[in-house]
Amino acid sequence: MPIEVLCRDAVTGVEGPLVFLDRVVQAGVGEALEIEGADGARRLGRIVAIDEEKIVVELLESTAGLGITDAVVRFRGEPVMMALGPGLLGRVFDGVGRPRDGGTPVPALVRRRVDTGTINPATRGLPQDFIETGVSSIDILNSLVRGQKLPIFSAGGLPHDRLAAAIAQNARLRGDRDEGFAVVFAGIGVSHDAAESFRAAMEQSGALEHTAMFLNLASEPSAQRLLTPRFALTAAEYLAFDEGRHVLVVLTDMTNYCEALREVSASRGEIPSRKGYPGYMYSDLATIFERAGWIRGRPGTLTQLPILTMPSDDISHPIPDLTGYITEGQIVLDRKLEHQGVYPPVNVLPSLSRLIDQGIGAGFTHEDHPALAQQLFATYARAARVRVLSSVVGREGLTPTDRLYLDFGDRFENDFVNQDAMRSFEESFDLGWDMLAMLPAVELSRLSDAQIARHVTPRTDEGGDG
Repeated sequence: MPIEVLCRDAVTGVEGPLVFLDRVVQAGVGEALEIEGADGARRLGRIVAIDEEKIVVELLESTAGLGITDAVVRFRGEPVMMALGPGLLGRVFDGVGRPRDGGTPVPALVRRRVDTGTINPATRGLPQDFIETGVSSIDILNSLVRGQKLPIFSAGGLPHDRLAAAIAQNARLRGDRDEGFAVVFAGIGVSHDAAESFRAAMEQSGALEHTAMFLNLASEPSAQRLLTPRFALTAAEYLAFDEGRHVLVVLTDMTNYCEALREVSASRGEIPSRKGYPGYMYSDLATIFERAGWIRGRPGTLTQLPILTMPSDDISHPIPDLTGYITEGQIVLDRKLEHQGVYPPVNVLPSLSRLIDQGIGAGFTHEDHPALAQQLFATYARAARVRVLSSVVGREGLTPTDRLYLDFGDRFENDFVNQDAMRSFEESFDLGWDMLAMLPAVELSRLSDAQIARHVTPRTDEGGDG
């Protein structure tokens, strides 16, 4: 058992979120401690730097009202830990795992450190099987696979919060396996209004019963944001690998996490890298994203759906750029589609799920699902090229077949990508085939004759609106 050490008169200075102590005890980097001020409030912190004479502590709570002469430091003798046990689901916590819903703390069956390593590659299994999100453009064209990490690249002002809440409410496994499904939702640096809307949406839909929520508010110290996803993932790992559940972790917004990382790095005096972010941001993000997956011999899986907003809509910005290197694809939201009234504004062409082949087809969704996804993508890509040509020569300058592709592109965005309500896989599947019926059979080159006969009643003529 760790031995707590109580120290008085150890604090020598306070600068923003950092507290400086005389090194009066033996301690290590990453160790948790509490600092109690004259107001009696205990503030959680962790050691971030140490030398022969000084200890630098990063407080995870406000330093307002904290004095130097009257502060009492309690060294815990262990890293930041989280109490885990039955009763995680249906609860709402703050960014460091404390109840925010007025309930009692979770009964501790085990205690685990929140900054554990990623899954050992030697024990990691290949992600497989399908998670239904209710979003047609994801389920059919960029399917989410159990154990995958698939980020959503959004931008300021786009409805990613609404999409995150909708997926958290509706995501499920297909068939009888859905009984072991759970969601961990982490809001990082969200406003009070957004946090309350997330909680209300989950409660009203009944999804909170199989969900654990971690809500870190924008008004709380930025250092706390660095631990919020780690507390959420620690809870998710317990649900997945101890209780045997299939867990979907929704993290929003990872851009707030990266901004907090830059702010804390600057306060420590670290040398900045590209656009002021620390040079270790890639490895830091990897310690979060690589906790997704499944372990051979364990019954559960952990799937991540992180959401980030691209600063200035720039997909080459360091945050989406580094995220793309670590994760297995991306879902890209588009401002132009949002202006057209399309929700969710998913731009299918730059979106990608690299593990889609591991989760669709016979035994998972439908044997003809892969062919449908390929044909829809190819047809929409052709429609995008025809739009460029139409902007030059006009609609009247197009061939009759090109006009069909132009109409297909409009209907695909307005009827398939756009959806007022979440759809089941079967509804999205049937709608996809209905889209392809707009084209003559000769244009459906990625489908077999048997697939066309089973699902499509295509046009037999080659003409458009002459």
